[in-house]
Amino acid sequence: MKKLFLLTALAGVFTFSTVKAQDPAMSGAKLGIGAEFAFPMGNFGDIADLGYGASLTYIHPLGSALKVTGSAGYTRFDYKEDVLGYSLKSEHIPLKAGLRYYVAENFFLGGELGASIPTVKNSKTSFAYAPGLGVEFPVADKGAVELGARYEAWSANSNTNGFIGLRLAYNFGL
Repeated sequence: MKKLFLLTALAGVFTFSTVKAQDPAMSGAKLGIGAEFAFPMGNFGDIADLGYGASLTYIHPLGSALKVTGSAGYTRFDYKEDVLGYSLKSEHIPLKAGLRYYVAENFFLGGELGASIPTVKNSKTSFAYAPGLGVEFPVADKGAVELGARYEAWSANSNTNGFIGLRLAYNFGL
């Protein structure tokens, strides 16, 4: 009887020690404002320098671990070679939607699909896709700092420009 009581007590302690209240900064809908950095790869890396920009992301829970995202941003790439002394650049407004799955309380895997709209006339809108991962660090009751990395590619006219993107953001709980 004493062994059964001891085993029950240990099981109870183990159960209650592994169950913890979910951090308010990690639950509920969030709006994130972030700085973006893009490192061109492949042929795109041969002609473009480091890209930079900003983004706004809305994160809405579908369950405890699954969230839907919607994002809009601005990304600019400067080209390495100038033509006749003119500095060339590429500016885009990426609009994407996707999913995040939190494999642990703060660590997520995700992906987004959408479009990259160029700001230059006579340029074509590109199909955009971006698988990635990230981590959020709660810093306030309803706020978290997010650090994310992704591979993002923009495809149009049988041409794909890809880059590694890094995002540093602050996510506000709504």
